[in-house]
Amino acid sequence: MAFETQTLTPAAALARDNPVRIPGESAEYRAARTALLAEEIELRRHIERVAAKRRALPPGAPVIGDYRFLGEEGEVDLAGLFQDKSSLVIHSYMFGPERRRPCPMCTNLLAAWEGNAADIGQRVSLAVVARSPLERLTAWKRERGWRHLRLYQDLSGAYSRDYRGLLPDGAEVPAQNVFTRRDGTIRHFWAGEMTGSTADPGQDPRGAPDPAPLWLVLDLTPEGRGTDWYPSLDYPA
Repeated sequence: MAFETQTLTPAAALARDNPVRIPGESAEYRAARTALLAEEIELRRHIERVAAKRRALPPGAPVIGDYRFLGEEGEVDLAGLFQDKSSLVIHSYMFGPERRRPCPMCTNLLAAWEGNAADIGQRVSLAVVARSPLERLTAWKRERGWRHLRLYQDLSGAYSRDYRGLLPDGAEVPAQNVFTRRDGTIRHFWAGEMTGSTADPGQDPRGAPDPAPLWLVLDLTPEGRGTDWYPSLDYPA
């Protein structure tokens, strides 16, 4: 891994030499901010190290299930979801037929991804899979004003069951999975495996880095993420 073999300037030195100053700041603030900047630099480097380790995973399990999906372009199998790309990212949307409305947390994430879906699609294939009928998914897509996200109905539910979008007890999970197609073979590459069992005290289960920009912005503020609220599906005009 090239990143791990580089000789990097210590984060504390980079933070110390940082030229940024804020008008009116105190010496106490600058000392604390410099210490925090060193931690932020280390965090950036750790994120890159984790991403490098992820990219270096050995070949995953070949996909053997016969998974069928219905999208706006018609019925496709898993290979069809790749379109012309060699990597495929699937988000399992918590929007099963038993739900009156979809999961607000999933919806918040997908609303952010909608703004980047065309850009993501330049490099990899991005698909959203749910168990509700396609007509319901497309109606919701129109209501939200989504243009670029590709939504698919999991026709038999087999994909959702096998790749943890649907747990054995019937509970839905916002699973994320990545697949590759190399030399004609489709393999599973990565899945988000942080569950309730891996959550730290006082925190909701979540992956890292968190794929939702909402939390990244709130983490910049004194209020933080909070502990007693979630995104809503609707807000006053």
